[in-house]
Amino acid sequence: MHDETAPGAAEGAAGAQESSGASLRIGEAHSARMYDYLLGGKDNYPADQSAAEKAVSAFPTLRTAARENRKFLGRAVRYLVEEAGIRQFLDIGSGLPTAHNVHQVAQAHDPSARVVYVDNDPIVLAHGRALLSTDERTTVIQTDIRDPRGIIEHPETQALLDFTQPVAVLAVAILHFLSDEENPGGVVEQLRGALAPGSMLVLSHATAEISPSTALGVQTAYRAQGVPLTLRDRSALTDLFDGFELVDPGIQVVSDWRSTVPEAERPSHAEVSWYGGIGRLA
Repeated sequence: MHDETAPGAAEGAAGAQESSGASLRIGEAHSARMYDYLLGGKDNYPADQSAAEKAVSAFPTLRTAARENRKFLGRAVRYLVEEAGIRQFLDIGSGLPTAHNVHQVAQAHDPSARVVYVDNDPIVLAHGRALLSTDERTTVIQTDIRDPRGIIEHPETQALLDFTQPVAVLAVAILHFLSDEENPGGVVEQLRGALAPGSMLVLSHATAEISPSTALGVQTAYRAQGVPLTLRDRSALTDLFDGFELVDPGIQVVSDWRSTVPEAERPSHAEVSWYGGIGRLA
């Protein structure tokens, strides 16, 4: 949840780094910090930068794709608050975005909106704690999406979110880091089981369906750096919404989903190669 304008965030993370040392594993590339680098953020390290640049070499518009995914997240949150009436958010795999975080977008419309950020990177926890230390409606926990029960049952999640009321679960640009063997559909199913009717699910997922050669090059580059990446097609993403009713306009390339930018001014689908959508739990 890093916001470059927030005082104290960098200092808090630096202190955590000094105290935890090698436990932050800054010598290994991490998907959250690679994403931060692609977005132009500063919370990344040489290993992340090197891995991201190798992926960019395979897919030169990867930065464009990351920015378009980020814009999709903002439009999705605005829809959830303004049209769907959601006031509770569980953002899994939140990473270290540079600005316009979920709580900022949601609370700009309704200051009572509550957000739990989830990531498995200890650096996200360090920055988040510093950034959100004065916001009682927002917290960050260090847990992995592969442990959905641990996310739901975490004391801070339970303290902030009321699961008898609708909650929006955001798994944006995270499920493609789960292999088929790790059963992303089962992860979503467990999350769905904790939600009240009227809850929402926001997903975005990289794909090789639109531009196979370049997208699969990114997958190879990520895997070579020890970062798992599994690209899936529109049909597979649709399956992940099992039990949810897709919100109009359904699953779209993220740059198109409810965009107000004229079509001629948007990047091509091949430049983005990323699907997104929202589902409602009936």
